[in-house]
Amino acid sequence: MSGRRLLLAAEVASALGVDTGEVRAAFEHLAAGRVLVLQQGTGEILMANPFSAVPMPFAVHARGHLSFGNCIWDALGIPAMLGSDGRVATSCGCCGLAMELEVRGGALAPAAGVVHFAVPARHWWEDIVFT
Repeated sequence: MSGRRLLLAAEVASALGVDTGEVRAAFEHLAAGRVLVLQQGTGEILMANPFSAVPMPFAVHARGHLSFGNCIWDALGIPAMLGSDGRVATSCGCCGLAMELEVRGGALAPAAGVVHFAVPARHWWEDIVFT
């Protein structure tokens, strides 16, 4: 996902040469299994973890592409998933100062700061969009 906009069922259906209803049903099935997160009200793809379909404050540069993570956890997961080095440009959740994190050789490079998860992992899916 490029991180630019929602992925539309009609576009997927056209690319695959299938009915839009079939794609929407597949989206719903994947969302029920927590593989995708759909935009409420439209049913279009909002998140395909760790990727966000819309710009977020966690810009990830890896393999020559810009993607967006849904949160810092997802942002750090993108280079890991791609098996590549990467940079995450974000800001401090407390003071708003710009921050950049690097993933090199599968590890987070030393950096100043603290990553804070406001919602315990066991509660993420209670409201995954907020989390």
